[in-house]
Amino acid sequence: MANIAIVGGGVAGLSTGIYAQMNGHRATVYERHSRAGGNLTGWDRGGYHIDNCIHWLTGTNPLTSLYKMWKDLGALGDVALHRAETLYTFKKDGRQISLHRRIERVQEDMLRISPEDKREIFSFIRAVKALMRLNGIAGQENTEKSTLLQKVFAVPALLKYYNLTTGELAARFRHPLLQGFIKSFMTDGFSALALIMVFATFSSGNGDIPVGSSCAMAERMTARFLALGGTLRLRAGVAKINTAAGKAQSVTLEDGTVEEADYVVVATDPAVAFGKLLDKGLMPGPLAQQYADPKMRRFSSHHCAFGCDSADLPFQSDVLLEIPEKYKKELCANYLMVREFSHEKCFAPEGKNLLQTMIYCLEGDARSFIELHRDTEAYKARKKRMAAAIEEIVTDAFPVLRGKLQCIDVWTPATYQRYVDSEIGSFMSFIFPSGSLPRRLAASIDGLDNVFLATQWQQAPGGLPIAAGAGVDAVKAIMKKEKAV
Repeated sequence: MANIAIVGGGVAGLSTGIYAQMNGHRATVYERHSRAGGNLTGWDRGGYHIDNCIHWLTGTNPLTSLYKMWKDLGALGDVALHRAETLYTFKKDGRQISLHRRIERVQEDMLRISPEDKREIFSFIRAVKALMRLNGIAGQENTEKSTLLQKVFAVPALLKYYNLTTGELAARFRHPLLQGFIKSFMTDGFSALALIMVFATFSSGNGDIPVGSSCAMAERMTARFLALGGTLRLRAGVAKINTAAGKAQSVTLEDGTVEEADYVVVATDPAVAFGKLLDKGLMPGPLAQQYADPKMRRFSSHHCAFGCDSADLPFQSDVLLEIPEKYKKELCANYLMVREFSHEKCFAPEGKNLLQTMIYCLEGDARSFIELHRDTEAYKARKKRMAAAIEEIVTDAFPVLRGKLQCIDVWTPATYQRYVDSEIGSFMSFIFPSGSLPRRLAASIDGLDNVFLATQWQQAPGGLPIAAGAGVDAVKAIMKKEKAV
């Protein structure tokens, strides 16, 4: 039985702790905040609950291996799921198109909008269905698996999109509504395969939302860890990992306390892991190469939350809107996502609704928010201007909401930088680029025999399943070490 110190109580840290306890070890999670969960969090403002994280949770189909992992972690199992009919809708010039749960409906809608794009539409939907079959979650009941012959034919269907970005894929369509539908959900630089994965995930019942959303899921995972006998140390940030002769001996907490450990798992942003906790030179070569690769860009986002004085809304789920030219510089983007939370009745006072907006921004813009935060008044003024612009965009798209929205909060990459200590305010990892396939980097750190990584940065584009899976891999690496002793 090993004594494992886990630095960071986000999803990766909790996953590491849970699987360590399940395998007979003693795990202690050190978290600098007052609760665990990391980005899997939310907060209350003016009678509303703001949800920070879950847009959809990959792994809600019970037939998948991810579902089993989430069940092990206490995230799913006896938990109701919100199964929206659409994941997102793109709206332009009075017309719209949605990613529906039934992929055949998506194809029908695309063909009705633009018959001249027939060839490209069939090709795209064929790739989505091929990926669903490869994952064993195709068909009417999302239970259909690929035959050997189907696997052979799936390769060219998907290979066509390997070297394309979402922007390049959108350019293959003639109709502007379809172009926006394809490129608005992610930044233009994401791999087209990543978008195909989103379509396949949602259409196979594998991308739903657990009731209670982010905070409730973090609480379930925390409860699971504690029920297994794990130790959670809150308000206990780690200042340094103490090493000697190629091994970690202990961790020093921010209050000066030193605690010994047989193994240390670092479940933080790499900028914290290598530079604050450990020497920068210890960053694994493959991870350092990703940071240096211009294709592996980083991103963040900024958000507004609005209280809505209406029980009825003119849209459901997520809607994507084009940002008018006059606001693009201020908002650092071309598209704005608006989310509604009518499925979570306790998120807003009775008779009202909560709306949240999200706008992706790349590394340069993220750094500008972090730099601006040093000037408190200028930062507040920028947030006020952003909220006013976003409210105008939303109410222009939905005039029935005019006069019914009140901004209750604004948060930016500077917020994420402060809360999760990520270098540029990233809440996920690298953009998943074209010309690549998903690959998770090893948990080991050269030069340190008993220190391992568990972070979403080990595989682009990060996110909850990758973070949780990194925790699983870290425990596997420790188990392998233990067997070798």
